[in-house]
Amino acid sequence: MKTSSNIRWWIVGTVFLATTINYIDRQALSVAAPVIREDLGLSNEQYGWIVSAFLLAYAIMQMVSGRLIDVLGTKKGFSIAVIWWSVANMLHAFGKGMMSLGIFRFLLGIGEAGNYPAAMKAISEWFPKEERTKAVGILNMGPGLGAIIAPPLMAWLITDFGWKMAFVVTGAIGFLWLFLWRWVYYNPNEHPRVSKEELALINKGQETEELKEKQPWLNYFKYKEVWGLALSRFVSDGAFYFFVFWLPSWLADVKGFSLIEIGMFAWIPFLLSDIGSFVGGWTGELLMKKGLSLNASRKWIIWVGAILVIPVLGCLYIKSPYWAIALISFSLFATQFKQASLFTLPIDLFGKKDAASVWGISGSAGSFGAMLFTPVIGWLVDTISYSPVFVIVSFLHIISAILVMVFIPRIQRVV
Repeated sequence: MKTSSNIRWWIVGTVFLATTINYIDRQALSVAAPVIREDLGLSNEQYGWIVSAFLLAYAIMQMVSGRLIDVLGTKKGFSIAVIWWSVANMLHAFGKGMMSLGIFRFLLGIGEAGNYPAAMKAISEWFPKEERTKAVGILNMGPGLGAIIAPPLMAWLITDFGWKMAFVVTGAIGFLWLFLWRWVYYNPNEHPRVSKEELALINKGQETEELKEKQPWLNYFKYKEVWGLALSRFVSDGAFYFFVFWLPSWLADVKGFSLIEIGMFAWIPFLLSDIGSFVGGWTGELLMKKGLSLNASRKWIIWVGAILVIPVLGCLYIKSPYWAIALISFSLFATQFKQASLFTLPIDLFGKKDAASVWGISGSAGSFGAMLFTPVIGWLVDTISYSPVFVIVSFLHIISAILVMVFIPRIQRVV
C-alpha cells in the first residue's frame, strides 16, 4: 500500500471485516441450534439460557472492554479481542449440554464485546464528523454480511463435517484477519502511508479534543445523554438479536424448513439489513450536505427506521414462508437504517478520547436488555407461540426513538 488519501477507508473496511467475522461466530450457534437441540436434547428455554449467557458476558464486558480499549489503544485492544473470541468459538466443539455450551458462550461474549467499542474508536480517530455516519453505516453492514455468510457456510460444514467441526472452522477465521489488522492499522499521525492531505482532513476540528483529559468512568453517568443512549439500546437491541438467534429456529419450528433450506434462505433478511445500514449511513451524510443539522438528520433517520419496523407484524397472518421472509427482510432493513444513526451518537456527543467508553456503556445496556428478553422468548415459544414475540419486537424501536427524543433533546457535542 503506497502513500494514499484513502487510508481511512482501508481502516473502516478492515474493521468491517472483523465485525463480519464477529457475527459469523456469533450466529454459528443459531444456525446449528436445530441440530444441536436434537443431538443434545435441549429445549427452547434451555437454548434461550445458553444465548443469555453470551449476552450477559457481552453486556458486562462492553463497559469493561470500552475502557480497556481506551487505555490499551485501538490496535492492541482489537487484536486481543479477536484472539479471545476466536478461541472461545472453537471451544464450542467440546459442548456436551446446556452448562458447557453456556460456559463457552459466556467466554465468546467476553471477547466479542470488544469489537464495536474498538471499531467505533477507530472511526472516531480516523473520520471527520461529516463522514462518520457513512463509516458507521459501512461498519454496521458487518453483522448483516456475517449473518448472510453463516447460514450457508454452517449448513455446508454441519452436513459434511458435523456441527462440532463447524465451530472449529469458523473460529479459525479470526486468526487470518489478525494479520491484515496488524499491517493496516496505526493511529493517523503515526501511519506510514497516510498522505498529508488526508491527515489534515482527519485532524481538522480535532485539535481541541487533544487538549481534553479523559473522564473518570463514573462521570459519564452524570450526563442525561448517556442515559438516553443506554436506555434506547436497552429496549431495542433485543429486537435485532431475536432474528440473529431465533430466525433459523423459527423457520424450522413454524415453517418446517430443513437445515439445507435454512442455509438457502436465512441469509436473505441480513442482506437487506446490510443494505439498510449502508443506505442509513449514506442518507445521514446526504441530509447534512443538503443543509440539515446534525440533530435533525440523525433523528429523522432514527424515526423513519423505527416506524418501518412495524410491518413485521404481518408475519402473524401470512402463511407463505417466503412472504414472511420478505417482511422480516424489510424489518431488518429498517432496523439497520435506524441503527446507522443511533450507533453514531456516542461519537457525535463525546470526543474520541471517550468514544469507546461511552459506546461500551450504551452497547452494554443493549446487551443486558437482550439478555433479559432472550429467556422470555424461549418461555413464550415453549408455552404460547412465536406470535407474542413478533408483537413485542415490532414496537421496541418506537420506544427506543422516544427515549432518544426525551433524553437527547439536541444532538451536539456534550464535552
